[in-house]
Amino acid sequence: MVEITHWADVMAEEILRSGKKHLVATGITPSGHIHIGNMREVVTADATYRALLDQGADAEIIYVADTYDPLRKVYPFLDESFAQHVGKPISEIPCPCGECYSYAEHFLKPFYKALDRLGIHPKIYRADEMYKQGMYVESIKTALLNRDKIARILQEHSGKEVTADWSPFNPICSKCGRLTTTKVTGFDIEAETIDYACSCGDCGTVSMTGGGKLTWRVDWPARWGVLGVTAEPFGKDHASKGGSYDTGKAISEEIYGYKAPYPIVYEWIMLGTKGAMSSSSGVVVAISDMLEVLPPEILRYLIIRTKPEKHIRFDPSLPLLNLVEEYEKLSANAEESGYNKRLKELSHAAGICHTDIPFKHMITIYQVAHGDLDKVMKIVERSGYSTKNEKCILELAENVGKWLEMYAPDMVKFSVKEEMPVQAATLTDIQRAFLQALAEEIEAASELTGEDYHNLVYSSQDKSSSLNARMGRIMEMSSDDLEVKPTEMFKAIYLAVLGQQSGPKAGWFLSSMEKDFLAKRFSEAASYRP
Repeated sequence: MVEITHWADVMAEEILRSGKKHLVATGITPSGHIHIGNMREVVTADATYRALLDQGADAEIIYVADTYDPLRKVYPFLDESFAQHVGKPISEIPCPCGECYSYAEHFLKPFYKALDRLGIHPKIYRADEMYKQGMYVESIKTALLNRDKIARILQEHSGKEVTADWSPFNPICSKCGRLTTTKVTGFDIEAETIDYACSCGDCGTVSMTGGGKLTWRVDWPARWGVLGVTAEPFGKDHASKGGSYDTGKAISEEIYGYKAPYPIVYEWIMLGTKGAMSSSSGVVVAISDMLEVLPPEILRYLIIRTKPEKHIRFDPSLPLLNLVEEYEKLSANAEESGYNKRLKELSHAAGICHTDIPFKHMITIYQVAHGDLDKVMKIVERSGYSTKNEKCILELAENVGKWLEMYAPDMVKFSVKEEMPVQAATLTDIQRAFLQALAEEIEAASELTGEDYHNLVYSSQDKSSSLNARMGRIMEMSSDDLEVKPTEMFKAIYLAVLGQQSGPKAGWFLSSMEKDFLAKRFSEAASYRP
């Protein structure tokens, strides 16, 4: 049988053909909520970086926040007051909530926290600081002096002819603060200044150090050389024929004399049936929100398990539980080797908190405890799990609480009724006999595990079981005459405790509650006739 090599290791092998020293870059414009679609880029970069290290490379990972990009429009999540800031660099406009020092910082802060929780620790660069510190000055000079060559490259590769007044540099107007309304009218290489005219009526001169930025199709290849980037993931839009990677590669190699980095092209993450995630359209699930719902290793696994060139369909409601269960099965198998072992390695990261309690079981525990974290810990202990890693257990409980609040469908939600549910009045005679017999069995037993409860309920149909015999005595019938359907007995349990005909996995559910409560509730339900 041919052993499958994980895609990150394949990437690393190919990258290493060009030498041992590498810098993997990732970058996002923080113009809106940084979502799990964006997360594909950073996790892909991190997986490649780790694979390089594992193969003996001298590797580093960086993240570039494109904070000098302009605000393109008033996005759906902004109020109309931001109309006055359209066209200005997002590092230079106010924070939407008033608590951060800029618009860009407002969206970067939760993203940085998310990176930390995901176990990703890149060196961080901010584009506004890079420009203001003069890191791009030589690249700006080269671009201005080679304006016609760059225009030719753009036209040849993209098929779009640039206008006569096009420049590779966008000055920031000293009056209105915009960089989308200015035109370069001249420059002085020795003085490192650029002259401009703005549609607002202003004319002036700005420094090459922080007075504006290169246009995106020139900025990107310039950055490769400035930082020494050798590998970078990017979305399929940039990889299309005539796209920004095609033009960037030509500009990097023909204008800046720098070999373009190894391209790692990734597909979109689709949000349920809504399509590709996009901050500007509002079709997003923010990484920070998702990390309140899911343990970080499962979010990593979502990306790690799929080759970058394949799209991922992500639904945070009920289908999310399938993803969780898939990861838990993989994680629980200590004997995994080869590809599956590698999946686990790349999904884990230093500092990530982990507990062996299944997510689905915590959904039951959390709701039985009514969200009370002290009660959660007591139920965890009663269910037979170790409580030594309390911090991780409580993190999982909080994840579940948020999932129930934000994404869970009604069908998985329940509430243990403090008083007898009126629906218990609909119990049939055989269901009442079952509940009374079950109450007696519970009272007579010592501690019962989830599996014990599961087997006990199913034993109701076994004519040789003590539960079946108790039911026969209560109904004054022989075991041979009893017609027991376990599905109806499960319904009786849920009616007596929840006031509904269905509920969570019964074994986990019953083991999450105290024996005395169950015995009393089932006995009372057996005779409940309001």
